[in-house]
Amino acid sequence: MTHALKALSKAILLATCSLSASVTFAESNKPEQLYPPITSEVLPELAAKGSYNVGVQTLDLVNPEQFDPATQGQNDRPLKVEVWYPAANTAQTPLTSYTDQTRSGKKFTLQADAMRDVAINNKEHYPVIVLSHGYTGYRTIMYYLGEHLASNGYIVVAIDHTDSTNADVDFKNAPFSGFFSTLINRSRDQQFVINYFNEQKNFASKQVDSKNAGVIGYSMGGYGAVNTIGGCYAFNEQTTAMFTGMKDPAQIKKVQQLLNSCAGGQYQNPKVDPRIKAMVAFAPWGGQHDIFDTKAMGNIKVPSLYISGSLDDISGYEGIKSLYNQTGSENKYMLTYKNARHNIAPHPAPAIAQSSSELDIGHYYESSWSMRTLNEINKHFVLAMMDCHVKGIASECKYLDLPQSGDQAVVDGKPLPQWRGFDNRFSTGMDWQQTSPHSK
Repeated sequence: MTHALKALSKAILLATCSLSASVTFAESNKPEQLYPPITSEVLPELAAKGSYNVGVQTLDLVNPEQFDPATQGQNDRPLKVEVWYPAANTAQTPLTSYTDQTRSGKKFTLQADAMRDVAINNKEHYPVIVLSHGYTGYRTIMYYLGEHLASNGYIVVAIDHTDSTNADVDFKNAPFSGFFSTLINRSRDQQFVINYFNEQKNFASKQVDSKNAGVIGYSMGGYGAVNTIGGCYAFNEQTTAMFTGMKDPAQIKKVQQLLNSCAGGQYQNPKVDPRIKAMVAFAPWGGQHDIFDTKAMGNIKVPSLYISGSLDDISGYEGIKSLYNQTGSENKYMLTYKNARHNIAPHPAPAIAQSSSELDIGHYYESSWSMRTLNEINKHFVLAMMDCHVKGIASECKYLDLPQSGDQAVVDGKPLPQWRGFDNRFSTGMDWQQTSPHSK
């Protein structure tokens, strides 16, 4: 080989290596897709994407003069929110992504099915739905619900609850550092967001349905959601001391009075926001410790859906069932995932969590269920709940009228029908409760 040919060969090799490295780098920085395409034949009916393309914006809000446990005084409370909404028909922006971190601080980026900062569709008015994460978490931990509801004509506002996010809390060394703040602020944050989007000028103001709203919460978000619809807190001295770490009896008494608020921070003659027409609580915390006032629970009027794993060892399945049983609403439901524990609401684990410790993957993992399957079923029932009770679409209420078991047990040699909205053989592993008898 001549000197010229050798030089050319070397140049081609170097260029190929450089191109390969560039492709590898690009692939490594590509947002992770947690929801690859799957045939609709195995998915519940209402898990299908709605008719709207989805827009998303990140906003920084401030709730003024709120009690700050860190200073024991009044301070402005910052809240970062992610807002999903029906996008204008003319929107052509590439799909965006969401960047968050695990409990140990490992960053990851997920592929979104939404366009960043595009105009809102101005053809209709859309109810506001609040989406509230657990302790700890982040505003996009249930992004699949945000996108799904927005594609079906809702404005969904997911909150980064200050002091309660993965970024705020060193979960390994100081796991309860933000818990006092969580106890005080969860319902207050939810109600503030509903008020803000209904009453203050914002990019969606002209398209908000100001008469109807909903609230969805997971774990500590569920603890807040139950309070927001009128389940007043009833901390006693023992539970106040247990969950704040306080020792001084006088201080415990003061904090007990502070904690025992209702419906977004009210104390005297609390009134539930009449705009709230539905509540969904995934694995709500508090029932196992008798945190809620029994009489107040019985006075709840807002239609409510409780969703739990039968083996929940964080909020306690019996505690969650007690909240369902105590809730006074004429329209209440409970979905149980048999053999599931507490992680029934988050998106599937990102790759970085799968290769990490239990501290990280334990935030997303369910040993008896596929997280994708849980997410798709959640989409179905949450949309049914919101369409039926928030939008008042009577035809969608049929998806909330079900027999107790979806297992299609064999009776007289024939399997029972699957649940309405599910394909044959794919409603197994779940139980359902409702106030009114199932209409066959």
